[in-house]
This record gives sequence, structure tokens and C-alpha cells, in this order.
Amino acid sequence: MQLTASATDSPFVWRIEPRGNMRVPGIIYADRPLIDALYDKVFEQVRNVATLPGIQQAAYAMPDAHWGYGFPIGGVAAFDPDEGGVISAGGVGFDISCGVRTLRSWRRTRRPSQTCSRRPFRRVSAALAHSNSVTVRWSAC
Repeated sequence: MQLTASATDSPFVWRIEPRGNMRVPGIIYADRPLIDALYDKVFEQVRNVATLPGIQQAAYAMPDAHWGYGFPIGGVAAFDPDEGGVISAGGVGFDISCGVRTLRSWRRTRRPSQTCSRRPFRRVSAALAHSNSVTVRWSAC
């Protein structure tokens, strides 16, 4: 994998220059031992995310990055819907119940109230080793 040091001259920021269909660069935050230990699939997935429509600035991978289902786990990307942007559930850790979710609601609001947005986290377990049968009722929101 061809990586270059970032323009910040930080030993913890690595850049994958755009090539092929990449719309933006890939940025990986890690020290050299972590970079050396990453599976090649992580680099491939960062490059793939960088090709998605509407992506802004860069496709990022945090130090805990590991390969996922198309989008690296530990990956971060922002998309502009006005530029054909996408919402990718593959970027939210759905495979092991990381606690990050895509939530569909009948509500039409740009910003849910803090009460509604925090209620599920108080009542529903969100970890691989935990489970419960709680149903969250949104009618109180």
C-alpha cells in the first residue's frame, strides 16, 4: 500500500492519495506499528468509501480500524445529499451491535429532542454480550 505522511508532518496521520475512481483522499490515523498491522482489506475499504457519491473532504479510518462489510469498522465519512450523497448502514457497526444505529422514525424533524434521542440508550442494551426484550415506545416523545 502506498501511503504518504500527511501535510501536517504528524507521525500519526497517513494519507492515501486519490487514484482511479476515488473522489477524495483516504486518511488513516495510526502510528507506524498499527499501520503495519492493518489488514490490506482496511486500505481497500478506505479507498472504496472514497469513491462513494457525495463524499466530502476524505474517507477516514480511526486507529481501531478493521475490515468490515464494505465500509471499514472504525471508518468515518460525511456525505452531502445535494451531491448525490448516500447513507451507508455499513458504516455504523451493525454487525456487533456497537451502539450506533440508523433509526427510521415517522417523525418529521431535523433534530430530535434530547429526551427522544437518549431514551433508547437508557433502556436498550447495545453490546455483543448483552440482550434484553425491551420495546421502546416513542409515543411519549
